[in-house]
Amino acid sequence: METVHKYEVLAKATRVRSGVVGSDSIAQPIHFSAPPEFAGEPRVWTPEHFFVASVVTCFVSTFSSLASLMKFSFVSLAVEAEGTLEKEVAGWKFTGIKLRPVLKVSEGKDSERGAWLLNKAEQTCLIARSVNAEISLEPTIECVCERPLAEVAV
Repeated sequence: METVHKYEVLAKATRVRSGVVGSDSIAQPIHFSAPPEFAGEPRVWTPEHFFVASVVTCFVSTFSSLASLMKFSFVSLAVEAEGTLEKEVAGWKFTGIKLRPVLKVSEGKDSERGAWLLNKAEQTCLIARSVNAEISLEPTIECVCERPLAEVAV
């Protein structure tokens, strides 16, 4: 297995504070702008959104990978992520990212194992380990145990 991987992207300015980012290995480029609070366009992906998205997407793919390796079945996983950007003496900086996963399992006995896997994903997500903002995990695990058909009222 290789010990070094490289990922190349190209960003081009299209107008003040805005542009397009893409990669030869990805079909669809993404339009971006500075956020409106920094005189950018509203309702457009921003570098700040990309930063938070990189953490949360890494977390989701890491959890999914760990679950697959450990033969852990789950009904669904949805993760809300909130990045906090603060102005410090040296300038603006992300100081924290809260991950709020909602993991749904089909059996109550899977809750403890699911919680362990959520924590393991947070610890091993390579993007989260690469940033210096504090990453915090606020998990919710729900059992969506289905009742047998005989108990369902018609």
